[in-house]
Amino acid sequence: MTRIVIADDHAIVREGLKRIVSEAGDLVVLGEAADGTEVMERVRELDFDVLVLDLSMPGRSGMELIKLVKAEKPRLRILVLSMHQELQYAVRAIKSGASGYLTKESAPAQLVQALRKIAGGGAYISAEVAEQLALGAMPGGPAISHESLSAREFEVFRLLAGGMSVTNIAARLNLSVKTVSTHKAHL
Repeated sequence: MTRIVIADDHAIVREGLKRIVSEAGDLVVLGEAADGTEVMERVRELDFDVLVLDLSMPGRSGMELIKLVKAEKPRLRILVLSMHQELQYAVRAIKSGASGYLTKESAPAQLVQALRKIAGGGAYISAEVAEQLALGAMPGGPAISHESLSAREFEVFRLLAGGMSVTNIAARLNLSVKTVSTHKAHL
């Protein structure tokens, strides 16, 4: 039996994921988390095989959480389940230590398939993300410019793109306004 913790800030999403997982028969949900603090609590208190992690939760960024979780439990498998379809999120999640990446538009059967593959020690990315990766790797393919950004610059970029002000980003990331402005200038 594969033991799973689901981390998403939306209760209705967690409930839906639990139903999908429970119907699989060989998967069981041991716990849930609604934010980064709860994720780290579950990692410390529960013994489980796969963390299903939303990238866009309150508090710590999903990328930061992946690194923190892997520092605590290096062998824990992480499946990112995100609303972000853009390639840069998948690439960064995998580079941060995730074992797989799936968008929330995926079919329930694809989620179960991904969980089984990851629990078995494999990696999983959706066909759409794989195609984008392949196109980016081909000569003359689209450039992947986000790869040149540091993790912090990427986080600032993501928050700026989401409409946050420099002052709000500084407060959220515990940085000075000047530091955020410097990152913004590098973008």
